[in-house]
Order: sequence, then C-alpha cells, then structure tokens
Amino acid sequence: MADSSTLARSESKGGVRMVDVSSQPDSIRTAVAAGRVVLGPDAFEAVRERTVRKGDVLTTAQIAGIQGSKQTSSLIPLCHDVQIDGVEIEFAFDEDEHAINIRAFTKSVGLTGVEMEALTAVSIAGLTIYDMCKSITRDIYIDDVRLLAKTGGQSGNWKSDRPDPTPDPQTEPGAPAVN
Repeated sequence: MADSSTLARSESKGGVRMVDVSSQPDSIRTAVAAGRVVLGPDAFEAVRERTVRKGDVLTTAQIAGIQGSKQTSSLIPLCHDVQIDGVEIEFAFDEDEHAINIRAFTKSVGLTGVEMEALTAVSIAGLTIYDMCKSITRDIYIDDVRLLAKTGGQSGNWKSDRPDPTPDPQTEPGAPAVN
C-alpha cells in the first residue's frame, strides 16, 4: 500500500485512489470560498428588484449552495464524504459590474478539510443564479471561483495571497439572512 502521508491521488501507473486519512486526528476544519456571477444590466436589475419569473433568486441559490456542499463527495470522484456542521452563503451586489458576489463558509469537525465543500457551494449557487436568470439573457458567466482561506488539519491554516477582488459581502436588503 502507498504511503498514506502523501496527498498524491494518482498511482504511478495511471490509476487513482482515495487518500487514506484514517490516521489523522479529528480537528475543527473551516474553509471560505468566493466567486461571482456577471449578469448584465437587465438580469442584475431583475434579481435586485425580485422580478425574476422563477422566483426569489438569492434564496433559491442559497439553498442550492448549501445542498450542493452536502453532496460534494457524490459529485467529485475521490473526494471524502464529510460531515458538514455548518454552511453559510452570502451575496453582495456589484453595481458597477452588474454582478453578484458569492461567498461560502463551511465548517466541520473531522479527519479531512472542507475546502471542496466551500468551492462546491459557491459553484452551485452560481449555477442556480444562471439557471434562474437565463430566460432574461444567456450572456451570463460565472467567474473567479476560488478558495480564500482554510483552517485546521495537518497542514494548518492557509490564506490566499491573491488579493480578493470582491468586497466583503454584506447581506443585501431583501437578500436571504445568513445564519
């Protein structure tokens, strides 16, 4: 058996394996990820004014992002199934870019990190916004999905050196409350 302390997921002959994390101690794990959806002026205004035909875009995207984070191991091969203890998703309107900034925070106590769950939450929330707005315009794109920070685990804490181009999200008036 390969040394379980390495994080290589690919065997030398092209095979794959799930990393064995059983020897790691439980620890509090957190991750913060961000991304944005650029909508264009018409869809942006419809989301802000809550006039999208399918309903409340940000509440639906928040629920979808939370559900998506809980399904990460079903979506990504070799990703460990993680007991998620908390997920928060925040949105901020970017008037200048006609965009919605998304930020997700995930937390767990366990053997492995929750970075993929935070990234999945942002991605699924973005895809949901796209889906709900595509009847207004199809010129929508999801952009700059990235990990901002993580805490816990064997490798310790980490924060991205890249500047975060999105402002700290503040829950917009009328947007879903973040618990």
